[in-house]
Amino acid sequence: MKLIQRIGYYLGGFSIGLIFLAFFLKGKNTSCSYGPNARTIKNISLKKKVYSKEALATMQLHELDTIAISELIWSGNVNFSKSNTKPKDCKTYVIENSLENKEVIIDVENCDSIAKILLVHLK
Repeated sequence: MKLIQRIGYYLGGFSIGLIFLAFFLKGKNTSCSYGPNARTIKNISLKKKVYSKEALATMQLHELDTIAISELIWSGNVNFSKSNTKPKDCKTYVIENSLENKEVIIDVENCDSIAKILLVHLK
């Protein structure tokens, strides 16, 4: 069998496989969050959020609601060098983002069933 025939068979099978994947995954809510930042953000975003008094006071001062905080978390970046990922039960993450040309830093305590928003800093 010539090389060009092998390449043709390979591309034909690959195309059929892509069609099957598109058919079976169509309508499914799938995501590819493989990086550490994406996995951490997804994990925090899917949990029930509880806000500390300090976080609620800062949110009220800057007229932010829980939806805005959720969007800031979803589109933010985790600063792992400032985060405390050593504990087994509840890890504390520092999420950085920007809002209206201000730097926003959110401290989140990520436990098994809830994510507690500890502090919200606007600079």
